[in-house]
Amino acid sequence: MDPGMTLDLFGRALWLVVIIVAVIVGPALAVGLIISVFQAATQINEQTLSFLPRLIVTLLAVMWAGPWIVTNISDLFNYLFMNIPRLIS
Repeated sequence: MDPGMTLDLFGRALWLVVIIVAVIVGPALAVGLIISVFQAATQINEQTLSFLPRLIVTLLAVMWAGPWIVTNISDLFNYLFMNIPRLIS
């Protein structure tokens, strides 16, 4: 396995992780920002007000994007598994 192929494989896997994390964490960041602005405007410093909506949005994002995430991870695994002979030579 030459270094170029290794770097390409590593790049694909890393990019997949970045995309999956962005899909899950992005909506939670947006909701957290909205809630932080609301808390700053109203001077309400309740911890559950910031935690619970982010948790719910994160869970909804995982439920919504779950099939897509599993499909992408299994596609990468299938690519790796089917190309083992080519990758190790």
